[in-house]
Amino acid sequence: MFEHTPQQADLRDAVAALGSRYGHDYFVAKAKSGEHTTELWSEAGKLGYLGVNVPEEYGGGGGGITELAIVCEELAAAGCPLLLLVVSPAIAATVIAKHGTPAQREAYLPGFADGSLKVAFAITEPEAGSNAHRLTTTAQRDGDDWVISGRKCFISGVDEAAYVLVVARVSAGDRLQPALFLVPTSAPGLLATKLDMEIVSPENQWLLYLDEVRVPADALVGGVEAGLPALFSGLNPERITVAAMAAGTARYALSRASTYTTTRKVWGRPIGAHQGVSHPLAHAAVQVELARLMIAKAAALYDAGRDVEAGVAANMAKYAAADAAALAVDTAIQVHGGNGMTTEYGVATLLGAVRAGRIAPVSREMILNFVAQHVLDQPKSY
Repeated sequence: MFEHTPQQADLRDAVAALGSRYGHDYFVAKAKSGEHTTELWSEAGKLGYLGVNVPEEYGGGGGGITELAIVCEELAAAGCPLLLLVVSPAIAATVIAKHGTPAQREAYLPGFADGSLKVAFAITEPEAGSNAHRLTTTAQRDGDDWVISGRKCFISGVDEAAYVLVVARVSAGDRLQPALFLVPTSAPGLLATKLDMEIVSPENQWLLYLDEVRVPADALVGGVEAGLPALFSGLNPERITVAAMAAGTARYALSRASTYTTTRKVWGRPIGAHQGVSHPLAHAAVQVELARLMIAKAAALYDAGRDVEAGVAANMAKYAAADAAALAVDTAIQVHGGNGMTTEYGVATLLGAVRAGRIAPVSREMILNFVAQHVLDQPKSY
C-alpha cells in the first residue's frame, strides 16, 4: 500500500509526463471555448491509460482501480482533472466487466480499453437526491424490448458519450428494484438539456428526459437480478477515482502556490519565508498526503475483493480528499493575493470544481451518516 510496484511507478511517471505536455492552460482554454479535451483523451487511450482496469482479454491493461486512480490523480496533478475518467472507465467499464453478459463484455470492453467508447452514467434524479430508494425512472418490459421513462439530472458528459448507463426501477415480483440499461444517446425519446454550471470544465452537465425510450433486451446489463450488485460495484470505484482526482487537483494547486511563494519577494525576501504563508501551505500538504493514503487503502481493498471494507475506505477517502482539495485550492488562492483570482496564475479556475467535490457524487453529510452507522454502530439517522 505504501509503495508502488515497478509497473505502477512507471505508469505514474508516464501519465504525469503526458499530462505535463497538455497542462492547465490547455484544460482552461478548452473549457472556456466550449470544446472538449479530445486530444488528451485520445492520446491517453492510445497509450493504454484509459483501459488500465479493463481485463487483458479485451485489450485492457488487466489492472485494477489502483491503476485507474493513478491515472486520475496524475492527470489532475498536471492541471487536467478529467471527470469522464470517473464516469466511463471507473463506473461503466467496471460494471460491464463484472456484471455484463459475455456478449456485452465482447461488444463494449475493447472500446473502453482504447478510449474510443465513452459511456455516461445516470442515477441522480431531481426529486430523489441522495435517496436512491426514491428513484422514479422506470423500465417496463414490452415484448422483447424495454421501455424506459423518467428524468435524470447532473449527468456528466452526455454530449461526448455514445451510451448512457441508466439506473431505472423494474418490477421484480411484488417489488421494484434497480436495473442498469445501456441506452444510446441517439435513442428516440431521449432528450438532453445542458445545465449551466459555475465550474471551469470542458465536461458538461445535463438534464436527461426519457420519454418511453425503447431499447432491446440486451441493453439490460447482466439481467434483472444483477441490478443492485452491479450498481454497487460501480459506486466504490466512483468514490475512489473522484478522491484521486481531488488529490491530484490539490497537488497541482499546492505546486503552483509553492512556486509562487518561493519566487515572490516582499520586503527583500520570498513571502514563503513568513510562517503566515508557509504554515497554511504545509497544513494543506499534510491533509493531502493523509487523503492519498486513504485512497491507496480503498483502492487496494477494492482490488482485493474486500468489498465491505472497501466501501468504508472509499467513502472516507472521498471525504478526506474533497476537504483536502478545497483547503489546498483556497490556500493557494490566498497566498497568491490578488493574483490568485486571475486566470493566468491557474488556481482560481479550480475553485468551483473542488467545491463541488464536497457535494458530489455523494455529499460529505451522507458520508458522515455512513461512517456513524457502519463504523461507529450509531442508530440510522435518516
